[in-house]
Amino acid sequence: MRPIAIIGPTGTGKSALALAVADRVGGEIVSADAMQQYRGMDIGTAKLSVSERQGIPHHQLDVLDVTETASVARYQQAAAADIEAIAGRGAAPIIVGGSMMYIQSLLDEWSFPATDACVRAKWEGRLAECGVAALHRELARVDADAASSILPTDGRRIVRALEVVELTGQPFAASAPVIGTPRWETAIIGLDTDTARLDERLVQRTDKMFADGLVGEATGLLDAGLRDGGTASRALGYAQVLADLDQGGDGSAAREPTFFGTRRYVRRQRSWFRRDHRIVWLDGDAPDNVEHTLWIWRHVS
Repeated sequence: MRPIAIIGPTGTGKSALALAVADRVGGEIVSADAMQQYRGMDIGTAKLSVSERQGIPHHQLDVLDVTETASVARYQQAAAADIEAIAGRGAAPIIVGGSMMYIQSLLDEWSFPATDACVRAKWEGRLAECGVAALHRELARVDADAASSILPTDGRRIVRALEVVELTGQPFAASAPVIGTPRWETAIIGLDTDTARLDERLVQRTDKMFADGLVGEATGLLDAGLRDGGTASRALGYAQVLADLDQGGDGSAAREPTFFGTRRYVRRQRSWFRRDHRIVWLDGDAPDNVEHTLWIWRHVS
């Protein structure tokens, strides 16, 4: 059973399309959303509730505690095993999400550069010593392309890029996956929509998260160790709530920075995915996307 990947920017209707397609073909869904892996991070990640999943099996949801570090390598191995098991049961694997590196590492069988504890510790020490902004500038001096693709606030990825550059003597991008024939001959469907409409949707999405209790969810996760999580604490929405709480607020002031952070992330998703010539793009608001998706799936060469 050839997999279907439904990918694209946040807020374009990927989950709804995946559910409809899975219902038509007898599929199971494999999430490709890095933050939906975390137990308890439901509102801020727009994770479907059990009832919203309509009885369709979902994989790679709620597989990590917030204190654990999410990694592309772990996801790649676990999601590939899920996909092969689903296909082995005679069901259609449906990959859905917007985490760029997760998706490409899975479909292009990314080989991960080795790590070295001493080199990693050196750069982590530099991060603690000089701060994330200064370390990002150091990365820009040795690998401008890597610096342009990594947020200046993402200390973990900056450290990893500097580690890879030092160990390999090559730019960080040299270890990136090469776009070729997708693994398992996966049909890749991209959803996007008009920027103005999507921005309005992101405002509504952000407002709903805060109305549904994002601040309370983030506060409740503090006892579970959210602040100690290397990746969970930086998730959109949660990071902004924690920052507001640290400044003496009640979390409500995090609404606007959460929206702007999500909008910036959408721009990055678009830039990343548009480089992939294998993606067949559909308008997320079109009424016939299920039929188009199934046609593309059946006619992938």
